[in-house]
Amino acid sequence: MSIFSEKLREVLQSVLPITLLVVLLHFTLTPLETVDLQRFLFGAFLIIIGLSIFLFGVDIGITPIGKFLGKGLARSNSMKYVLGMGLVLGFFISIAEPDLHILATQVSEVTNGMYPKNLLLVVVSVGIAVMLTIGLFRIVYRYPLNKTFTFLYLAIFGLAYFSTNDLFAIAFDASGSTTGALTVPFMLALAVGVASLNRRTQSAEEDSFGLVGIASAGAILAVLILGLFLRSDEPLSGSIPATAATVAHWLTPFLHELPKIAGEILLAVSPILIIFVLNHIFFADEKLSKRAFRRIFLGMAYLFVGLVLFLTGVNAGFMEVGRKLGMLIAGIDSSIPVLIVGFVLGVLVILAEPAVYVLTHQIEDVTTGYVKRGIVLGFLSIGVGLAVLLSVVRVLIPWLQLWHYLVPGYLIIIALSYKVPKLFVGIAFDAGGVASGPMTATFILAFIQGVAEITPDANVLLEGFGMIAMVAMMPIISLQLLGAIYQRNSVKEGL
Repeated sequence: MSIFSEKLREVLQSVLPITLLVVLLHFTLTPLETVDLQRFLFGAFLIIIGLSIFLFGVDIGITPIGKFLGKGLARSNSMKYVLGMGLVLGFFISIAEPDLHILATQVSEVTNGMYPKNLLLVVVSVGIAVMLTIGLFRIVYRYPLNKTFTFLYLAIFGLAYFSTNDLFAIAFDASGSTTGALTVPFMLALAVGVASLNRRTQSAEEDSFGLVGIASAGAILAVLILGLFLRSDEPLSGSIPATAATVAHWLTPFLHELPKIAGEILLAVSPILIIFVLNHIFFADEKLSKRAFRRIFLGMAYLFVGLVLFLTGVNAGFMEVGRKLGMLIAGIDSSIPVLIVGFVLGVLVILAEPAVYVLTHQIEDVTTGYVKRGIVLGFLSIGVGLAVLLSVVRVLIPWLQLWHYLVPGYLIIIALSYKVPKLFVGIAFDAGGVASGPMTATFILAFIQGVAEITPDANVLLEGFGMIAMVAMMPIISLQLLGAIYQRNSVKEGL
């Protein structure tokens, strides 16, 4: 119970600030309807309880599975086995990710069915599977991470030249949506498992990170390649489904969302468990004890319950309030309040992302405490806060397009990857994927859409896409800058 108490304390420190901020705005700038405030507060309660249980389940369930499968891949010495398992794991983990389902549904609606939901799910999952496999081979053969990302993003921007601005935004958003609360812990553990068999300690540390960033690039490439075959000269059009009138009771949305989300998470967890069990029975050279086996199943049960409660709180309590908050603040005569609130929300929301906790703890563990999780969390928060601020600016200035941010941003990222320590290159790219999780893809996306809905000359659909891409990019820059600071301090200390 001491582990769970520690998780609960950390989650309270993260979720309470954003809860208090919304309550403060309710009593000052943007009063909400009573039913909306009640939904938000109950959603915050579910997020706190659910996130605490989820993180406890990650520690004793998904992390051991990832490390077990990762070590099995590294020990196999078979390229065919690594190739087959990488493709299978990558596909099933991605296609079951709830965040990707949300984005795929939205894209299908916006494009009037031009990019059907199921087609997008399969294409993105294939892209993730291929790049996850390439990422595993990179760890095994220790190919430099900065050169890998240079090649990937040259290919991405080369393909993007032939795509439309709309598809460009969707592709980068797909990248962020595939790295959610379930996939990130598994990929991180898988990378640690493969890298741990490297006899050189420093190389094992460096290779423990970067897999999430490489897999995320697969989603971008897959969507851009799909666009070459389904290209249309007509701009994207559609409409956001009208929100229902004020619900009769604040509890109704939670009762509606709970069974649907439970089904989605069951679908997400089942393939991982099945692959683990089959691998343990038929392929593993080193078997786990019965106690360890039962503990993993117990951990997955905790993970399931926690993730269901967390996502129910987000979808039923936070999203609608986020959209209304954006509309109310953007409706104020001055644009300064919406810019300030956007930045603060970005800083606070990232603290409540489940996968952020997994990544920051792993960074501290792998570096044996040299890179403190609090410092990483601070740089990550500032990066995401700036990303949301710049997204609001893009809504307010009609001529500003997404590529005006992403092209120079990724040029800076690639240049920095050759200057900062290799360890921080992997950490930074993983952080980019981790930052754009369920809290960001729901509350912040809803906030930006609310701002766009009430802003003259803004297109709520087109400005909505691309926000996740910004949230995925800015942490890469901020953490590489952190790496440069660590490098300078190490030189001064003679390390």
